[in-house]
Amino acid sequence: MALFNNQRQLRRLHHLLAPVMILPVLMTLFTGVFFELAVTVDKTDEFLWLLSWHRGDFGILDLSDIYPFLNATGLFMLAISGISLWWQNNFKSRKKNIS
Repeated sequence: MALFNNQRQLRRLHHLLAPVMILPVLMTLFTGVFFELAVTVDKTDEFLWLLSWHRGDFGILDLSDIYPFLNATGLFMLAISGISLWWQNNFKSRKKNIS
C-alpha cells in the first residue's frame, strides 16, 4: 500500500520540501567538510564559526538543540516521498509491460 494514494499530492509535497531542505543539508555538508579541512591544516581556532554553523548556531538564531532533528526529519520525509514516487512509477511501468 502506498504512503500517498494520490501521486499528484505526493509530487507536490516532494517539490515543496526539496528546495527548502536543500539549504540546511548543503550548509551541513559544506561546513563539515571545510571544518575538517581546517583541522587538517591546524587552523581550527580560526574556523570555529564553521563548527557553530554546522551544529545550527547561527548567532542571533540558535537552533543547535533542534537543528539535527529538523535536518533528519526533512531528509527522512524527502527520502520517503522520493522512494514512494519511484515505487509508484516503477509499478506502473511494470503493469504496462505485462499488459
